[in-house]
Amino acid sequence: MTTTSHRPPPAGGNVYTGRPVRRRRGRFVAIGLAVILVLSLFAAGYGYHYFTTLDAKITHTDAFAGITGGRPPVTVSGAMNILVMGSDSRDGAAYNPNDRSSTTATVAGERSDSLMVVHIPADHKKAYVIAIPRDTYVFIPQYKGFGGHKSKINAAFAWGGIPLTVRAVEGFTGVHIDHVAKIDFNGFKKMTDALGGVTVYVNQTVTDPRSKRTFQKGYNKLDGNAALDYVRQRYGLPRGDFDRVARQQIFLRALMQKATDTGTLTDLGKMKKFLDATAESLTMDNGANLGDMVLQFRSLRPNDLTFITTPNLGSENVNGQSVVLADKAKASALFDAVNHDTLATWVAQNPVKSATAGR
Repeated sequence: MTTTSHRPPPAGGNVYTGRPVRRRRGRFVAIGLAVILVLSLFAAGYGYHYFTTLDAKITHTDAFAGITGGRPPVTVSGAMNILVMGSDSRDGAAYNPNDRSSTTATVAGERSDSLMVVHIPADHKKAYVIAIPRDTYVFIPQYKGFGGHKSKINAAFAWGGIPLTVRAVEGFTGVHIDHVAKIDFNGFKKMTDALGGVTVYVNQTVTDPRSKRTFQKGYNKLDGNAALDYVRQRYGLPRGDFDRVARQQIFLRALMQKATDTGTLTDLGKMKKFLDATAESLTMDNGANLGDMVLQFRSLRPNDLTFITTPNLGSENVNGQSVVLADKAKASALFDAVNHDTLATWVAQNPVKSATAGR
């Protein structure tokens, strides 16, 4: 379902231009997990018992299995870095990202095409969501005959699941990952529908050639299925995947605003409905406890979030693949700020363009 109106866009809306890059299902889904985490944090003080028992509904996994030496150190006591992964679960054989016909990769029936590092400063007054483009060209550590060379960062999950992804992200960023959280495709739909849909503004009418869905100029109210098509589309958009990233930011902000406007953040009954609808799609590391996070970050509000994309040089063709090349100097400065808990200063020196409306 998509409904529209044609009021003017909110201030600060951006229009993007450029060329498209390759598509993957699922990468946007990580924004769903980011919302679940953040909304849960907002709800502190409203049903402590529920949030402490919610953890039993979540799947736990050994996210750091087999990871021994060589990890980045913990640099600032009290700060926290959460690796958020989007997963499109599906039936079928394992997937080798460098060979579409291969069935020899180690993780079957699942793709992880979205990665975000959520940094919580030691004072717990802000949260920074740093997106790592799924095609970022990085070194993937060797695992059971895979890796040991540079590839797209999303190859790490196909080759070695969450633990290899942690190794690849830590190697690329130099940032110690404290916790890991993963949400699948179905969880995103349920999350959207649990709020009764989410409204976004589209600058001009556009049709997705893949889904065949048309988004009209103006405000579009999206149910779960329409929301998935909105945040997945990259064909028909000027900058392809980069416009899709902007859509994800737009949608995440809109979803959080809907949660605020409907009282989901302050009404235990509504919050419980929202989290119950998505908890079954959530996987976290064995050391994570959602109830504890609620208490630790109880003062956070939507305006306390800053969205950042890892600095990059755009898409290039390397060995026959379209990959995203990191801007090494700028990315190093960004992750150095994470390690020293000085992201507020980094953002002040590198203003972030946050999309509020778009294609």
